Amino acid sequence: MTEPSSPASPASPASPSPAPLRDRLRAALPVALKARDRATASTLRATLAAIENAEAVDAGSARAGAIETSAVGIGVAEAARRELTEADVVAIVRAEIAEREHAAEVYEGSGRAEKAAELRSAAAALSEYLR
Repeated sequence: MTEPSSPASPASPASPSPAPLRDRLRAALPVALKARDRATASTLRATLAAIENAEAVDAGSARAGAIETSAVGIGVAEAARRELTEADVVAIVRAEIAEREHAAEVYEGSGRAEKAAELRSAAAALSEYLR
């Protein structure tokens, strides 16, 4: 004899929090590559690179010194990367969208409507991830 299955739990009023924006962008990249959507893949790669560049630490004023005073070993020259908040990542993506929209206006003004349309399409695709 089988036991009756439990009734489906009612949907809670608070929906689960969406995955972080960076994770959604990373997950979308292989999908775009498999679909052979070069424009979307290129846009996602550029945006992910901008996020990773923002995490990089400045080299500062590090100067080479004498070999005998330098640290030796695996990983001694590595620096911890910056930790970006979700708001930082959203700001970077918004900046990427604004950059594409501005470039589209420039292309439009110089008579390259097809390139402007490509950039506007890329900006719209990125905007979808902010929802």
